[in-house]
Amino acid sequence: MRVVIQRVKEAQVKVGGQVVGQIAQGMLIFLGVARQDNQTSADYLVKKITELRIFEDLQGKMNVSAQEIGAQYLVVSQFTLYGNCDKGRRPSFDEAADPALGEELYNYFVNQLKATKAQVECGQFRKMMDVSLVNDGPVTLIIDSK
Repeated sequence: MRVVIQRVKEAQVKVGGQVVGQIAQGMLIFLGVARQDNQTSADYLVKKITELRIFEDLQGKMNVSAQEIGAQYLVVSQFTLYGNCDKGRRPSFDEAADPALGEELYNYFVNQLKATKAQVECGQFRKMMDVSLVNDGPVTLIIDSK
C-alpha cells in the first residue's frame, strides 16, 4: 500500500457536486493498493499514520502526533499512486490491485482507522471525485507499507 498524506487545515471531497466527506484540521490521505497488499499492509500504515509526529508543538517543531491533537482524517482511494511512467507516454497500472481487492483493503484500512476512535471521513471508491484542501505548511509525505 502507498499513501500520500497532506497535513491540512481543512479538506473535502465531492462526488457529483455533493460533499461526501469533509474534515477540519488533520490529514488528507490518498490511498493506493497494490496487487500484493493485504491486511498487514493496512495495519502497518494505520499505526504509522496515527503515530506520525507531523503536527507542531508549542515551539513550532513537528513533534506531535495526529492522535495527540485529535486530528481528523479524510481518506480518498487513488489507484493512480501505482501508475508507472517509466515507459512511453501513458502510465501503466499493472502494479495496482484489481478493483475487488482494492475496495476490500480500502474499506479495511478505513475501518481500522475508525477503530482508533478518530473522526474519519471518506471519498467513494471507484468514483470520480473533486478533492479540495488547504494544505498546512505545506506538509506532504509519501509512505509505503513495504
